[in-house]
Amino acid sequence: MTYSQALNDALRREMAADDRVVVLGEDVAHYGGIFSVTRGLLDEFGADRVLDTPISENGIVGGAIGMAMSGLRPVVEIMYTDFLCLALDTIANGVAAFPFAFNGQVSMPIVVRTQGGAGINAGPQHSKSLEAWTAHLPGLHTVMPSSPADAKGLLTAALRSDEPVVLVEHKLLYRSEGEVPEGDHLVPLGTAEVVRPGRDATVLALSRMVPEALTAAEQLARQGLEVEVVDVRSLRPLDTATLAASARRTGRVVVAAESWVRYGPSAEIAAAVTELAFDDLRAPVVRLGSLGVPYPASPALEPSVLPNAAAIEHAVEQLVKRTA
Repeated sequence: MTYSQALNDALRREMAADDRVVVLGEDVAHYGGIFSVTRGLLDEFGADRVLDTPISENGIVGGAIGMAMSGLRPVVEIMYTDFLCLALDTIANGVAAFPFAFNGQVSMPIVVRTQGGAGINAGPQHSKSLEAWTAHLPGLHTVMPSSPADAKGLLTAALRSDEPVVLVEHKLLYRSEGEVPEGDHLVPLGTAEVVRPGRDATVLALSRMVPEALTAAEQLARQGLEVEVVDVRSLRPLDTATLAASARRTGRVVVAAESWVRYGPSAEIAAAVTELAFDDLRAPVVRLGSLGVPYPASPALEPSVLPNAAAIEHAVEQLVKRTA
């Protein structure tokens, strides 16, 4: 099953099981979503539960707040994380804050699905990784599935949560394929996963960097280096216990995230690991991410600003050499 199909499967199952689940966003109904995640839902569940909206991200999220306060469980699609900017006031001061502002009298069982990351030459206004913004907000979960199985499992968990969840899907992962459990499949929010065990170094990876890290680990294994790869998966809550345990096992840590390094999620992950596993680290934590520039639309230039398997491989090699 592809990543896109896995998300569709999760939506379809939860919509069939709970008629309070509704989907709204730009092109989610008749078109089936720009990446086909909502394809077929309109035919199966009708226009009362799958709604095309005007191009107004702030209005979409505001409408979802009203739906949630009325007892529904809305699933919002914000086409590209860049456009979270247009709804950030409503997300920060409404979705994340209202359960506290109303003293627990209302809940916000809202899922915000959005597409992050570069790699399709979409330019500086359609390629950002802004998960650090939503992960910074108390009251708002932020998760980033890297595989079809996790896409289904994390979305299912988000759909069943009574607290708001932002699900950041990477545009380059939609066509990736993998085994996905049939039937009910749940990945708890706030859990990281060791996807490859190792003893020589740890790579803590987010989203598309997970398959890149696994590729790098395969290359490094040919040199006799066993690299542990941990899929961070969840930024809020952050599974610091799993991350720190891996750091203690290997003593060397590289954090790989596509977002810009400065003030991004890699900074928080590195700080958490340093705080919890400092005595076991053989060197400072190394962070990899995009260069601190707006993303170019040029197919020739875009790859040069993005981290990849080769960069991860080189970072691990240098870290091992420094601490040999």
